[in-house]
Amino acid sequence: MLSWIDGRPDELLSIKDRGLAYGDGLFETVAVTAGTPVLLERHLSRLAQGCARLSIALDQTLLRDELLAFSAALGDGVAKLIITRGDGLRGYAPPHAALPRRILQGSAAPKYPPENAAQGVRLFACATRLAEQPLLAGLKHLNRLEQVLARAEWDDPAYAEGLMCDASGRVVEAVYSNIFMLKNEQLFTPDLTRCGVAGVMRAELLEQAAQLSIPCTVADISLNDLRSADEVFVCNSVYGVWPVLELLDSRWLAGPMTRKLQAIARDLLDS
Repeated sequence: MLSWIDGRPDELLSIKDRGLAYGDGLFETVAVTAGTPVLLERHLSRLAQGCARLSIALDQTLLRDELLAFSAALGDGVAKLIITRGDGLRGYAPPHAALPRRILQGSAAPKYPPENAAQGVRLFACATRLAEQPLLAGLKHLNRLEQVLARAEWDDPAYAEGLMCDASGRVVEAVYSNIFMLKNEQLFTPDLTRCGVAGVMRAELLEQAAQLSIPCTVADISLNDLRSADEVFVCNSVYGVWPVLELLDSRWLAGPMTRKLQAIARDLLDS
């Protein structure tokens, strides 16, 4: 595994790091193709928004240059970028003179079964619920224990992903993906102002749908709404788009809208 800390090859992290102690930071998972980070601007934009909300002072130009250099060294695979507030002493209060830490880890691209994209996937209905916290909603922050608990609920390879709802039962996302549904030729994706991660592929598909004049609404979605959908798919910035075929007693087909957006995502990831 290729690993850099603060711009230098390294694998040793200070035990004073607030990312380790409190999850005080953010991360991005970036697909890298032929030495080039895919959807770079969207990743950097989301990271900048997260740093602003958490009041982490990060040199964005330095980060961009570092990520480009790391991606060139990696070649092909996945770069995980972690930003922490840096070192601190015991206690929750953020240190005034904290120096943000930049961690980059490079690995081979995950080998998902090709049938996930070609045929579609089944979703496991997770019992773990997402807590509402508008101050953190949308951010890809380091506190991922809800996802850890949800992913631990199943080990049956028949399920490629798990559906997560909030405490009120609203559909929010999958464990490591965002979710869309099609109903009467209109796309819907859950509102993420209470909780959930605003994925960069989700943002890209929303923009692509607008350019193609495909009606798309960000709104609260119930399980009943999802069950009555004509098509359902999940997406993220590493695998692209997977059609959803089954959740509990509901069944869908990999329809033409899903295939259209899947092709767009594939072109982005292969470019």
